[in-house]
Amino acid sequence: MAMRAALRCVSANFTHKRPRFSQLAQISATLQLRRTSEDIRRTLSTTSRVFSALKFTDKHEWVQVDGKIGTVGISNFAQEALGDVVYCGLPEVGQKLEYMEEFGALESVKAASELYSPLTGEVTEVNTVLADTPSHVNKACYKEGWLIKMTIENPAELDGLMDDAAYEKFIKSLE
Repeated sequence: MAMRAALRCVSANFTHKRPRFSQLAQISATLQLRRTSEDIRRTLSTTSRVFSALKFTDKHEWVQVDGKIGTVGISNFAQEALGDVVYCGLPEVGQKLEYMEEFGALESVKAASELYSPLTGEVTEVNTVLADTPSHVNKACYKEGWLIKMTIENPAELDGLMDDAAYEKFIKSLE
């Protein structure tokens, strides 16, 4: 009882007045909020376009094509199944790869997995960041966690790969 009386006395000393903003500040805040929501919508639509451009193999590699260059990585499903990646064994620049040929390996604390080329071509770039921080594969497998970039010698091979919807259906069939 005494505690309630003490709290009432303390709370009576505080005012519940809200600070008044000038009309200019209110307009500025409204415009900033509107810009922020537009940025969010813009980001979400960009992300969906990125995923729709990916093609997947049944071994869980993905490729994103930009002209005659394909960027290759592993899917989110694969990185989750692997667990924390601790080592990335990747090919040398200039190495020629055949369709579905093994080109490297990922090792995690609980498993190791071979990597397979989704296309025929030559390695033009290797993600050297993964040598020091292979955990990028887990953190951002579709962005900073990419593995290699390669030329595309036979664009018709892309037709044999799955789009995002087909890959999702494939994953569900595995469960």
